[in-house]
Amino acid sequence: MPNRVSLKLVLLSLLLCANGISDVYAKKETSAAPSSKGKKMYRWIDENGNVYFSDQVPPDQVQFKRDTLNDKARVLDTVEKAKTPEQLEQQRRLDALRKEQDKIIAKQASNDKVLLSTYRRLDDLQRALENKLSALDVEKKITEGNLKRSEQQLLQQQQLAADHERNARKVPDKLLSDIAASKRQIETTQQELLRQAAAKEQTEREFKADMARFQFLTQGSGGDSRIAENNLAASNANNDLGLYICQDSAQCVKAWRIAGEFVAKYSTTGEDVANEKLIMRAAPFEDTDISLSVSKLERDKEQQIFLDIRCKQSPIGKELCASEKAQTIRRGFAPYLQLQLSSQQ
Repeated sequence: MPNRVSLKLVLLSLLLCANGISDVYAKKETSAAPSSKGKKMYRWIDENGNVYFSDQVPPDQVQFKRDTLNDKARVLDTVEKAKTPEQLEQQRRLDALRKEQDKIIAKQASNDKVLLSTYRRLDDLQRALENKLSALDVEKKITEGNLKRSEQQLLQQQQLAADHERNARKVPDKLLSDIAASKRQIETTQQELLRQAAAKEQTEREFKADMARFQFLTQGSGGDSRIAENNLAASNANNDLGLYICQDSAQCVKAWRIAGEFVAKYSTTGEDVANEKLIMRAAPFEDTDISLSVSKLERDKEQQIFLDIRCKQSPIGKELCASEKAQTIRRGFAPYLQLQLSSQQ
């Protein structure tokens, strides 16, 4: 009996000892195994061109562009060089311009949708223009008739006043008041005629722009490339958005240089930013200042150059940006680029 107990104790001791040795061996094997699985290395180049490899990036080196490498030296990720405050501010401005650009493009897309759903053919636009101009002509004739009657009335009143003066009689106060009222009415009617003329001119301009846009939108991509080019030119020539659509990359390079000249020519403020994506003049300081900027963007594989106009954030400045002067600058942007490019061919 004691022999059996002793034998069991010996066997148990050997088993525990074996397990202990196994655990120790496993721990040693684990600690000795390479920890390269999931381990990353970093590679970067400092301002002097020195190349560094390390599993940690020192704090004084984090501003440089660096690659993250796996254990096979393959690039897993790249962190770009840290931007300066000036570059960050420039990016912020560019993002703001792109946001505004997106709003304008979205509005243009909405207008295109309405245009295509309202008219089926170019002739429909032409007839709509003729009808609108006819209605404006009727309004003009009515206003001209009112003006003629007011002028005749004034003439009669002035003749009556002259009769009183020839007969050495005092001109009645009521007659003088009527004469003044007739003059005011004539002036008001003349202003109305000027407004109607401007409305007619605006209507013709808008319809012509719509016609050019309609032609561009309805031109099939499989058609004659020369026709498509002409439609693109027509679209640019009638562009009220300050948005120039490039024909190709080579043309956009030339157009970008010309856009910079346009910004310098029509801005009243000094230089601020000029790079391959953004040309911006300094912020407006005076109420009469106009600051222009252009941004180069690509949307749906289409390269575009967008003109933006800034005025001082004051009542006079806001009125200036909404004035015909500012709108004329905006409308003239794309045609200016088109004309300068044509002259260089």
